[in-house]
Amino acid sequence: MDLLMTIILLLSCLLISNITSHYIPFIPTALIQIAFGVIIALAFNDFSLEIETEWFLLLFIAPLLYNDGRYFPRDELWKMKAPIFGNAIVLVLLTTIGGGYFIHWMIADIPLAAAFALAAILSPTDPVAVNGIAKRIHIPEKVLNLVRGESLINDASGLVAFNYAVAAVVTGVFSLQKATFDFMYMFIAGAVLGVLLSLIIIWIRFTLRRQGINDVTFHSLLQIIAPFIIFIVTEEMLHASGVIAVVVGGIIHTIVREKTEIIMAEEQVLTENIWSIILFILNGIVFLLLGLNIPSSMVETVANPNLGNWLIIGYVVAIGIVILGIRFIWSYLFAYYEYRSLQVKKTEKPTIKTALLISLTGVRGAVTMAGILSIPYYLESGDLFPERSLLLFLAAGVILFTLLAATFILPLVSGGEVVEEGKETGINLPEAKKVLLLSAVAALKQELNEENKTAVYQLIGEYKFRIQQIQQGLNQEESNERLQKNKVELGLMALKMERKYIQEMFGNEKLDSGLYAKLEKSLNYREEVLSNNLKSATKYFIGILTRGCKHLVGRLRKDYDRQKSHLAIGRGIQLKAMKYALKNLEAYAKEQKEKEAFAAVILDYKRMINRMKLPTIKNNERVEEQKEELRIKVLDKERSEIRRMYEIGDINKDQVKELRRFINYMESVTLFEHVE
Repeated sequence: MDLLMTIILLLSCLLISNITSHYIPFIPTALIQIAFGVIIALAFNDFSLEIETEWFLLLFIAPLLYNDGRYFPRDELWKMKAPIFGNAIVLVLLTTIGGGYFIHWMIADIPLAAAFALAAILSPTDPVAVNGIAKRIHIPEKVLNLVRGESLINDASGLVAFNYAVAAVVTGVFSLQKATFDFMYMFIAGAVLGVLLSLIIIWIRFTLRRQGINDVTFHSLLQIIAPFIIFIVTEEMLHASGVIAVVVGGIIHTIVREKTEIIMAEEQVLTENIWSIILFILNGIVFLLLGLNIPSSMVETVANPNLGNWLIIGYVVAIGIVILGIRFIWSYLFAYYEYRSLQVKKTEKPTIKTALLISLTGVRGAVTMAGILSIPYYLESGDLFPERSLLLFLAAGVILFTLLAATFILPLVSGGEVVEEGKETGINLPEAKKVLLLSAVAALKQELNEENKTAVYQLIGEYKFRIQQIQQGLNQEESNERLQKNKVELGLMALKMERKYIQEMFGNEKLDSGLYAKLEKSLNYREEVLSNNLKSATKYFIGILTRGCKHLVGRLRKDYDRQKSHLAIGRGIQLKAMKYALKNLEAYAKEQKEKEAFAAVILDYKRMINRMKLPTIKNNERVEEQKEELRIKVLDKERSEIRRMYEIGDINKDQVKELRRFINYMESVTLFEHVE
């Protein structure tokens, strides 16, 4: 019961911290969550939540890094391989050695090996907090990619160095040759196992699909537990680096999925939704746990009469400055080396500002705290671990120091370039639309099989036509709000023309009341979506289910042929109504000076009319049913893609609204068929 209440308390604080960050956006959410953790620890004197390092890495670090590996831009990872591996391995070793000697020199009571251990665990960076800062402060993409890339690897290198330093303190024995061999083994074996285990999991999924096991929830769950399986097998069975294995596993998963794997759109949407919830919880709880452990790690040191409070705060500041200073010197010298040796590739000339940005974005966090808390209480001889409480205090203090430095100094170094809502982000609106359409094409290809290939190819043709429009610049002005508003108004006007034609047909007794009601209902659906009505998606989904049931029941009835004939009459009338609306639109367009909106709506009507003719000519009802099902899946995929682009900072809130309106408009164009 206590554990359950603790989890509920942490989740509640997680929600409250995110609400709080909305009202004080100048403070990173991570810092607010740490503060909440400290408050909980101080408010409940007997409150404690200790997690062993291995469990912490499994429950938090493994899924977070696996997800980072899935989404990290591989092209950038390859282009920046030299600085990423330099920061993740060489810089970690330099920080361990340089920082260790400095800590031992400044605080003689800390043995050199223990000082190395502290410096080693302070070397891994934690980009989660920086991502929150980057949403409001302009940080160059190259700097962010470097920090994110090195964080995929330096957790492993920092932990390995830390474990060997701690072992040296505990046993009093250290072998450089053995440490180097083990270091190489853990990295190489971890990477190889990451590849093999990911391929095995993917092979299992392929095999199960061939056996007819296509349950969406099952396959989504298999994707979610993949990083845990990879980490456990790598760490426990083969004693390699589970951190490296899950990073490589995430990259391999994405590569195989893009190249060969067939994933159902529903599975993709469900998996991404589950991942978004998991990541939201894990990222938040990591910093809440960090805050929870800070008071307990500091209390013993603060109570020590031999150490003044201002003195130990001075130690924290000095160590933080040295750690960031080593990072700054390395970043500048390595950038200068790249500039001098790779001039043919037009490498940018290094600047002090860029080196400072790279240094300050190297925030320490969860891995540092998890590692330092794993320091044993006793040595092999039975003596107490030297200055354990002081090491915990210094580690917690440096974490806070780097977070505060990033929060308050980064805006000054970046020139105060604050990213405001509505400002242009990574890509512009036409490029974002192109990404959506390409994701739709990819989703359609994943759904391709022998049964539905005709429907898939027809839909791919439609999407490629829209992509071509964007590439040719025909939709470049759609980012203009006024033009978008005109398109909606023209679309509604055209629907009124269709309605007028159908009402005239009904008034002249050329169609019966039942068919008239169905045609009116179809127009209502389209009008709701075009007006951006939030109820439209739900009504549309309910409509799909209703029509499916009616279609199934209709097939069982004896009057199925009569129903098909009834449907053909309805399609014919609707086709005439669309032609009537198109004719009037073209006539109005000739009298207008600004014709962009007219051209877009007219083009959509021509496409709808062409699609209306297809079933009449081919009489292929099954193809149309398949296309209807595929459109729903593709629309879900596109909406999922919008959320993904917003979460990684490619688009802002205003662009999200425009893209959703863009999808709703496309949805309204397809709803004309649903008159059954």
